Amino acid sequence: MKIFLIILGLIVLIFLGSQIYFYRNSHNIETYQYSVIKTYEGFEIREYQASLFTSVKLDTDLYDKASRKGFSILGGYIFGNNEKKERIAMTSPVALLLEEEMTVRFLVPENFTEDQMPKPNNSDIEFITVPERKVAAITFGGWASDERIAKYKLQLMALLDANEIKYTNRFSVLGFSPPYELFFRKNEIIVDLV
Repeated sequence: MKIFLIILGLIVLIFLGSQIYFYRNSHNIETYQYSVIKTYEGFEIREYQASLFTSVKLDTDLYDKASRKGFSILGGYIFGNNEKKERIAMTSPVALLLEEEMTVRFLVPENFTEDQMPKPNNSDIEFITVPERKVAAITFGGWASDERIAKYKLQLMALLDANEIKYTNRFSVLGFSPPYELFFRKNEIIVDLV
């Protein structure tokens, strides 16, 4: 029994150590840059700088299906499925535009221009420059799902309405945590402002 408890304790320590390691490493990557314009109770207004993204449009409005398929396609591209077989650094967050056909986007590292990026082997991948924009953002932890996204989208809309802030219908979910990170997960819902 004593050996079992020692082994169990070691497994728990290794697991917790790996989660701390994954958390620290996932927060040492390039992110979509913004400035906070104003902080409100429960949300904030931000201004994002113009940025280049790889993008793939998917024929689904389900988060789980879109995030898996989109990550597979764009992840394949940055991990070498391109004409130069070049690996490109992972960035954060993974963005999903909440539309009838969801679009998944990965931020292109700042040291690349579109002309410097290798040509994708998958013709569904596009490069999109998103102009500078103002958004409202609400943050939530845990795992994103269609239900949780809908809940926080409605919560953000209610907060914006209560503060008389005009917004568009262009919502996105931003996922900051890799799939193997079980604790300290971070997601956001953002919406472009008028």
